Amino acid sequence: MGAYILRRLLLMIPTLIGIMIINFALTQFVPGGPIEQVLARIEGEGDVFRNISGGGDAGQMQAVGDERYSGARGLPPEFIAELEKQFGFDKPPLERFLTMMGGYLRFDFGESYFRSISVVDLVIEKMPVSITLGLWSTLIAYMISIPLGIRKAVKDGTAFDTWTSGAIIVAYAIPGFLFAVLLIVLFAGGSYWRIFPLRGLTSDNFEDLTLIGKALDYLWHIALPVLSTTIASFATLTLLTKNSFLDEINKQYVMTARAKGLTEGRVLYGHVFRNAMLIVIAGFPGLFLGVFFGSSLLIETIFSLDGLGRLGYEAAVARDYPVVFGTLYVFGLVGLLVGILSDLMYVFVDPRIDFERRAG
Repeated sequence: MGAYILRRLLLMIPTLIGIMIINFALTQFVPGGPIEQVLARIEGEGDVFRNISGGGDAGQMQAVGDERYSGARGLPPEFIAELEKQFGFDKPPLERFLTMMGGYLRFDFGESYFRSISVVDLVIEKMPVSITLGLWSTLIAYMISIPLGIRKAVKDGTAFDTWTSGAIIVAYAIPGFLFAVLLIVLFAGGSYWRIFPLRGLTSDNFEDLTLIGKALDYLWHIALPVLSTTIASFATLTLLTKNSFLDEINKQYVMTARAKGLTEGRVLYGHVFRNAMLIVIAGFPGLFLGVFFGSSLLIETIFSLDGLGRLGYEAAVARDYPVVFGTLYVFGLVGLLVGILSDLMYVFVDPRIDFERRAG
């Protein structure tokens, strides 16, 4: 297993470099880069170039500008050159990429173009919201879906299986953001009850509360956003658990165990459970990563939470490349490590799996 893990770790290097090359190359052709963003912000501010033009000489203000950038017409070339130097665009793309990757190997992601804060500090600042949504949503989905999926497999074809399947299909069909709006309307002061708060992870007086009060306040704030994030993964995981158990229940070894006189509980949880849960348990890291990184933007926006979803969206819109590439590098690295962790989970659940022998 050690040789297999080493191969996977070595394979991460070209994979991660390839991800960064593709995305870096794409940004070279995307209009509205960071320089254009700055030019758009200062448009119409009048005397912004007074210092650059050397005291307000009217003749020096009649610069043609740089036609490479939208909105640069009539601006002093010195100002455009200073912007290029500030953002590093005075260097060739290959040199910029190599410099960026050199810093990333040391986990030095630079500073945000527009926020005057390091990318690492910015990510750490937004991390609690994403951890809250990702971790709690994944745990709740597993706690509900596994028992329900097992029950549906045992009661396959009964009335219980039919009406729960209908409820699951309805839950899966409802988008998470639409369900979030419904919860706000019903329980957050929209039109009916005002039971839960509408924004933030904690109350303003959080620091003054006791330890139990802090825990209750935290749970009170996350109830609605976590429920909104959980609904889709809950439906998928329940059906996956049911189908996995049904496949195992119909196999020959289960019939043999029953023929030996074992109780149904012993057959189900002593023999079927480990094999049926292999794909479900091993998929935990991937499911958590998907919820953690992929499904929080709309939920964060609706509930006024400031997490990684909004950070990534705002950085992409503003062309804040250090934040975009820094988070992409970290998320790509974490995603590749989670892939290895998923394989280790397979081996943990079923020691009969041998990746080294399959690779050979």
